[in-house]
Amino acid sequence: MVSDLDPDQLLPLLRGRLGRPYRFVASCPSTQRLLGPDMEGGWGIRTVSATDPRFNPMSYHNGSVWPHDNGIIAAGMMRHGYPHGALQVIGEIMDAALHFRYLRLPELYCGFSRDRRYYNIPAEYPVSCSPQAWAAGTMIHLFQVMLGLDADAAAGRLYLNPHLPEGLNQIQLRNLRVGRDTVDLLVTRPGPGAPPGVQLLRNPAGLAVVMP
Repeated sequence: MVSDLDPDQLLPLLRGRLGRPYRFVASCPSTQRLLGPDMEGGWGIRTVSATDPRFNPMSYHNGSVWPHDNGIIAAGMMRHGYPHGALQVIGEIMDAALHFRYLRLPELYCGFSRDRRYYNIPAEYPVSCSPQAWAAGTMIHLFQVMLGLDADAAAGRLYLNPHLPEGLNQIQLRNLRVGRDTVDLLVTRPGPGAPPGVQLLRNPAGLAVVMP
């Protein structure tokens, strides 16, 4: 296994651009590799490995953490049958967001390791844009990934396959539009080891909500 892994090299695979090899990707060494301590520093997955000669946690491209890329990585892991890895990435990005002004994810932040003993916080990148469009969209994307949310407006169907990370016990959606219909949903974590429950709070048009 090479040490200079670049997550950008895996994005076409995680997006499904190379087909849909679900079982392969779920056990793919590269997927596991992204969660190694040199790549995943506790605040998300870095742009390059900490063992790479280029690594600098304060570099724009060579060691920082980009929420946008982490969202794509989490979506790919979930898509290809690796929910535990996806939830780990999502949880760390959400934890990082709690420490930024207005709880707003910036374009990127420094890739220093998280210190769980002394409770450090993610280090801001000095010239990171905030607000920034794709960073702002990352949180919406992460909620779609957590909920396994997909819609077929023509058929009047909403597909859900929710997984919630530790510390997030419920998600409520209001006025979620599917075609001309809207629906309100409550997704809750019922207890340790149990799958999230889904409650329809409002479904005036009788939209079909489909779960595995």
